[in-house]
Amino acid sequence: MQTTQQQLYFGSMNLDRNRDRRMVFYGRVSTQHEQQKDALSNQMQWYDDQLKYHANWQLVGRYIDEGITGTLAKKRPSFMRMLDDARNGKFDLIVTREVCRFARNTVDTLSITRELRGIGVEVYFVSDNIWTLDSDGELRLSIMSSLAQEESRKISERVLAGQMISRQNGVLYGNGNILGYDLDKAHNTYTINEEQAKVVRFVFDMYSRGYGQSLICNELTRLGYKGSQGNVKWSCIKISKMLRNATYMGYIGYNKSKTTNYIDKVRLKNLDEDSIQLVKGNFPPLISEELWHECDRIRKQKIATYRMPDGSTRRAGYLGPMHLWTQKLRCRCGGGFNRFKWRVLKDGTPVYGYQCNYRTVNVSRSFVVEHNLQGQSSCDAISICEWKLELMAKLIFDRIWGDQNASVKKAVAMIDSVSSRAAPACSVASSSAQISKLKNRKLRLAQMYADGDLGRDEYKELCAKTEQEISTLQHPPAEMAAQQKAAATPSMKELTAALNRIVDLSAPKLPDSLIQEFVEVVTPIKDNLYRWKLNFGPQVPHAERTDLTKIEQDPLLKFRINFETARQYRQKNSMPSQFRRCSWTDLRVEVYV
Repeated sequence: MQTTQQQLYFGSMNLDRNRDRRMVFYGRVSTQHEQQKDALSNQMQWYDDQLKYHANWQLVGRYIDEGITGTLAKKRPSFMRMLDDARNGKFDLIVTREVCRFARNTVDTLSITRELRGIGVEVYFVSDNIWTLDSDGELRLSIMSSLAQEESRKISERVLAGQMISRQNGVLYGNGNILGYDLDKAHNTYTINEEQAKVVRFVFDMYSRGYGQSLICNELTRLGYKGSQGNVKWSCIKISKMLRNATYMGYIGYNKSKTTNYIDKVRLKNLDEDSIQLVKGNFPPLISEELWHECDRIRKQKIATYRMPDGSTRRAGYLGPMHLWTQKLRCRCGGGFNRFKWRVLKDGTPVYGYQCNYRTVNVSRSFVVEHNLQGQSSCDAISICEWKLELMAKLIFDRIWGDQNASVKKAVAMIDSVSSRAAPACSVASSSAQISKLKNRKLRLAQMYADGDLGRDEYKELCAKTEQEISTLQHPPAEMAAQQKAAATPSMKELTAALNRIVDLSAPKLPDSLIQEFVEVVTPIKDNLYRWKLNFGPQVPHAERTDLTKIEQDPLLKFRINFETARQYRQKNSMPSQFRRCSWTDLRVEVYV
């Protein structure tokens, strides 16, 4: 039987607890809160008291981890340094108060104590009275470390539940260092910093108008705008964070990051923006929700998702088409078009053209045919000058809209002729309905008087009031009738101006906004034969547009553009018209809707 005076051996290891020991203390607290710091000082005082009861202990060091979780050993620097010193033979005993101070991870606890046992270092858990070199030490340690790990899991669940309640109550997280706002800790809200708010509104306004993040950074630096730290220092990362921050439209964003599990506690950024929870805040917004969502839509259009060889996905910025016709053109080979400088006029004006990307980066079709290169990507689509695309657009919309000025005047005259009759008719119909309701009310009042629910005086007063309302509707005052007629009659000048703006095609060149809205895609089917797809419904995203080679229905329009028409167009646009007739091939246009 083992006794306190007896020397026992486990192999060559001396297991006598009363022998002289070189020992160290290990202590840990989970947070930097003042109460936890007080708990740590109490731990150290408690360890000092233990020395008084063990005269054979020689203290050689203390290892303290402050404000660090115990679920993972590798996250605790003092703990890892203690293990290195143990491997170097600096001590043979580690004293800690309880298992949960040593580790909350069962795997870490058992693997580390086994390693220490192999090098002759014992761990003593005072409160649990566990000596790891005892025969039943590992069994007892397994039970206690499992309980410590389970307690860590419960703490994690309680924290998550508390966070959910905080979200429901609109609690603000973070230090409040948000450009455009100052944190009001007393009332748990934000107050607008007007000087910084100008910068935020400037960024969102520029981005909504098509400026990229790099251009916005340059403009902010040029204008000397300062950030939240008071420095003129801008980067695309800062602009991107601003554009993603829903705080600027008056919302609090939760679930922006997530933890893997309660043991590893690795904090990861949540890339699934759809899972971010937005809660309406109690602070004023800097921009409208419409502007924020518009900028968010533009930003997401510039993000492309790539699949990696290992099956994972990766997001990267995508620079979409910057010019109008590169957005609309799609080659018959399936490729897009790039813009290049065709030539420069004598007055320095550049003339641009468009070329299929496949033809630019691959060998020519004639080379493929000549060398019998099967499977080689190629395209033989010829380049097209920008002014020819503008000419085709002008003629297409002229033929579809026709002479809209006459149509506008006719429509306005029709509205003007019926408005004087329609408004009174509507007014009479509305008045008749109200009079009918008032008469029904009189009948109900009579029934209530007969049943004794209304007194005589009250019944007379309500009947008199109802009769007065009926009389007013049947014979309205002249002033009220004039107001009703004026309110019902639209302003013919405003209506005419609005319709003219919508259908104005008098300019020699169509506005880009008209082409952007109604032209879906333009495809060169053959040399000098172009098919246009117009869309008068919802706009189709650029990524979903396809070529028109598979269209089976008949075209809405089909016409040619000859040399004289092209020369007249160039003259109206102040473009040189000295292009040779012999080099001109008539353009053929097919339009589908």
